[in-house]
Amino acid sequence: MQDWNPALYLQFAAERTRPAAELAARIQHPEAQHVSDLGCGPGNSTALLHKAFPQATITGIDNSPAMLEKARTALPDCQFENANVAHWQPTIKQDVIYANASLQWLSDHAQLFPHLAAQLADNGVLAVQMPDNWQEPTHTLMRQVAAELGYGDSGREALLSAQQYYDLLAQSGCSVDIWRTTYFHVMPSAQAIIAWLSSTGLRPYLAKLDNIQQQAFLERYHALLQQAYPPQHDGNVLMLFPRLFIVARKTGGIALS
Repeated sequence: MQDWNPALYLQFAAERTRPAAELAARIQHPEAQHVSDLGCGPGNSTALLHKAFPQATITGIDNSPAMLEKARTALPDCQFENANVAHWQPTIKQDVIYANASLQWLSDHAQLFPHLAAQLADNGVLAVQMPDNWQEPTHTLMRQVAAELGYGDSGREALLSAQQYYDLLAQSGCSVDIWRTTYFHVMPSAQAIIAWLSSTGLRPYLAKLDNIQQQAFLERYHALLQQAYPPQHDGNVLMLFPRLFIVARKTGGIALS
């Protein structure tokens, strides 16, 4: 798949950074020395961590060279590594492991979340935010258009339930705070929704298509979006965007069986 486009991703930087900031604000660990940002992207979330933990060594992890180049330029005081988050294992147990809008791209969360909890130091915090929009029209219509045109699925999976994430982390020796927030993003048009998703959810679909196929996909998708997101009185549309938040603290106790 073609590498991520940092400029396109940052087109809606304020909207994307808001949940990242809200997640960071819920981390209570003033003495943290080792902090990792999993799926750091262009560094907008890493900058929040650098500000919150100025005394800590901050390491951003991503597997996109373009994103890492952007992040290194923006944050020369932080460290950045090209690594696969699914198999990531730091040499030092981490005080904070932060993953904002990244883990939804990985499969087998039943294995992934206990693995990440195992990388925490005692009293360490795993802070995760994931888009929970699998059943929103933005994503159901992607799957519908792909099926209609015979293009296959994106490879992304639905999230587990909140109850399943709670059990996975509680059984890994963590106390768990978990909640869901729905954002109503004000967008000027259905086309703006496509611009937002072109750098994220639409990428796996469009990457497999030639220019003519992409045009056919986007024309059909746009027509369906216009039906699903009618304009408000001022002409804008509201894109609902649910997100799941998890903050788990390693208690140091023995994991439950």
